[in-house]
Amino acid sequence: MTVHPSLQTYAEAWTHSIEAISELVTPLVEGEWNRRTPCPGWSVRDIVSHIIGMECEMLGDPRPIHSLPRDLYHVTSEFARYMEMQVDVRRHHTAPEMTSELEYTIIRRQRQLRNETRAPDTMVRAPLGAEQTLELALRMRAFDTWVHEQDLRTTFGRPGNLDSPGALVARDILVHGLPKVVAKHAGAPANSAVVFDVHGPVEFMRTVRVDADGRGTVDGTPSLGPLATIALDWETYVRLACGRVRYDAVADRVKVEGDQALADAILRNFAVTP
Repeated sequence: MTVHPSLQTYAEAWTHSIEAISELVTPLVEGEWNRRTPCPGWSVRDIVSHIIGMECEMLGDPRPIHSLPRDLYHVTSEFARYMEMQVDVRRHHTAPEMTSELEYTIIRRQRQLRNETRAPDTMVRAPLGAEQTLELALRMRAFDTWVHEQDLRTTFGRPGNLDSPGALVARDILVHGLPKVVAKHAGAPANSAVVFDVHGPVEFMRTVRVDADGRGTVDGTPSLGPLATIALDWETYVRLACGRVRYDAVADRVKVEGDQALADAILRNFAVTP
């Protein structure tokens, strides 16, 4: 690979997850493509369509010209409409059409990555006509692909890869969203701290500190007097942070010490993905 060293981690994580997705869906019979997944509003076919569509955009392919139906309850924002376009245009594709397009898209993207010589700070296309750095684009594709791999694994009862390269990319992205959850969405008081203790295939401890102005930051040093400590397993953390499950459904998998009301507010506003 000629990809820049700082992009290598994301390229490898993406490759690992998208090949796992291909392996999961290739044997599916037609009816299995319609199964609901934990991703709100999306079936197995929809998730694979989304993956194909986003990778085609990374390749520079034109977006489809397509009118969305008006009755898609899960489409509640302009960002969601943007994402839904690549999904809805493939809703009537057959299983062979889906697997062949996925395979062809993977081949094209892997070739693109093998020949990638651009610098990490090169500006590339982003959703809604925006731009982002190549590094951010590859990081988000690695994250998105791993999360959807987990959606498919949950749907088919095929757990795995909770500690894969993509899982570590997801950890860093999800942890980055913690200060906003604690300080803004849950309204933690000024000059307070909340500790997150995550165990399982991916283990870490992080402290979110809220300063005198109500701004939150996160670091890996323990707090001597946190208002609350929230302990949970990695899989539950991911499902909550990605909006795949509500706190009430997994409360028995979460242990709280300290301010229960604050912890409840945090856990009920835990989703950081759009």
